[in-house]
Amino acid sequence: MIILGIDTSCDDTCISVIKSGIRKEGARRRREGGEYDASRGVVKFEILSNIVSSQVKLHAKYGGVYPSLAKREHQKNLSVVFKKALRQAQGKQLDLIGVTTGPGLEPCLWQGVNFAKDLARKLNLPIIPVNHIEAHILANWLSPIRSKSKIIFPTICLVVSGGHTQLILTRNIGQYKLIGETRDDAAGECFDKVARILGLGYPGGPAIARIAAQWKSEIRNPKSEIKLPRPMMYTKDYDFSFSGLKTAVLYSVRQLTVNSKQLTIKQKREFCHEAQQAIIDVLIHKTLRAAKNYRVKSIILGGGVAANDELRKQFKEKIQKEIPNTEYYIPDTKYCTDNAAMVVATSYFHQKEATKNWQKIKVDANLKI
Repeated sequence: MIILGIDTSCDDTCISVIKSGIRKEGARRRREGGEYDASRGVVKFEILSNIVSSQVKLHAKYGGVYPSLAKREHQKNLSVVFKKALRQAQGKQLDLIGVTTGPGLEPCLWQGVNFAKDLARKLNLPIIPVNHIEAHILANWLSPIRSKSKIIFPTICLVVSGGHTQLILTRNIGQYKLIGETRDDAAGECFDKVARILGLGYPGGPAIARIAAQWKSEIRNPKSEIKLPRPMMYTKDYDFSFSGLKTAVLYSVRQLTVNSKQLTIKQKREFCHEAQQAIIDVLIHKTLRAAKNYRVKSIILGGGVAANDELRKQFKEKIQKEIPNTEYYIPDTKYCTDNAAMVVATSYFHQKEATKNWQKIKVDANLKI
């Protein structure tokens, strides 16, 4: 089966073409992709194309995504990205279309959905509406970090991105229970706001990670003199809150620049390190506590913030130290940030929901898992 996936949930125009099917155990794995154990064998995803057209440079001057601009860029980019994806896939005949219908920015979501509808009408193909959060979870089936084809359930999934920070108890594909989420800013949003305070530009996560790494490599005794809070780290629930961390950075910067007017390079690097570590500490602590309390067999990460090298490293270390019998899965970094390959993977597992009643497909900017 050849599936085309489309994602325009935010500012990336993403289209992917993937060949999926079931092969017998022990058959040789080829090309890039992932595998999933099924009763009849192993589901194989062979990635034929995975194109992402980023708008990050256009939105940088606004310090974040400007929805109307993102919408216009999707309108311009979708046809170009589609042709490129199809060309890389060597013109394979499509069987199915999967498209993100939410959550995300509503004007952007509609661009992808309308493009999918037009394409489906021309080719007489069914469409599967895809939940963006579930797609971030199922990105782990594209290329698990470990060389195993089976992800063991039940699992705790941490989806952490610019718009979402959620802990999801997963008993199987399609069986989800939201047990915790942010009450205000998402972790990725906090990275962006802290970066703005420090004058680092957009997107904030990669900039903070880069500068935090510089501080860590240059300081022999990496003990920060700047102390920031770990909001809600020890509350009994599994919710998050990062707005207080951003505010703490703002007030600390103001206090340190009363006389000097601006931070020193050392102070800026130290703020990056401490802010990043505060976010990492909270994410790891809450996720591991949930994993212990629900007695899950594995932990899954997904979302753009999961591409952060320090988060990936510390998560692995903490799991091996505190719950060594718990499996740990995280996608390759290219499948953490928004992409359409994860939309295809999700579509594969929801084939029964495919429809040719295209006019009934709607977007939901606040869609829940």
